[in-house]
Amino acid sequence: MRPVVRSPLRDHIRQVLLEGLISGRWEPGERIVERRVAAELEVSQAPVREALRELEALRLIESSPNKGARVRPLTAADLREVYEVRAGLEETAARLGVPRLEELRAHTARLHVAAAAGSLDDQVRHSVAFHREIVAASGNAVLLSVWESLGVEVWTHLSIRLFRMRPDENAADHEPLVEAFEAGDPGVGRMLREHVLGYAPCDSR
Repeated sequence: MRPVVRSPLRDHIRQVLLEGLISGRWEPGERIVERRVAAELEVSQAPVREALRELEALRLIESSPNKGARVRPLTAADLREVYEVRAGLEETAARLGVPRLEELRAHTARLHVAAAAGSLDDQVRHSVAFHREIVAASGNAVLLSVWESLGVEVWTHLSIRLFRMRPDENAADHEPLVEAFEAGDPGVGRMLREHVLGYAPCDSR
């Protein structure tokens, strides 16, 4: 890993750790050694510790006294819960405001390009941007903050890596949503909820 040179350090360190989780550098149950990460990034241990606390709040890692931080083993049920909360938030957002249609169309077009190129990273990134536009259009800062706190992008990546969930390979999945918003369809919130839950792993409970 390249040393972190820009501030705030915590944000950059958090991103480095997230990339490590997404790529599989640290597997479930594996310890993340705070001192080692700090040495690799040429920073003190304090900002690394802060970044790990944020990941713990996302339920991506777990820590205990004298044992440090470990990657939390994730189940399909864990992911299902995240998708259920996300689906509810987006359904509410769709009732509160209308997103900019030109932005939704632009993200959908980029999804087509990413799918054609076989880029999973870009597919996830543009899909998340599409949905963030809808949530932001609600005009509700609390709703947006809660949605962003879910770590939608990282959970989507983990769904793909750990449970072989299909990413949004077909941009056409998003087109009915754009059309529904454009037509002022009162059922767009329900459509959005079903769309999100369609990518959730099956709950085996």
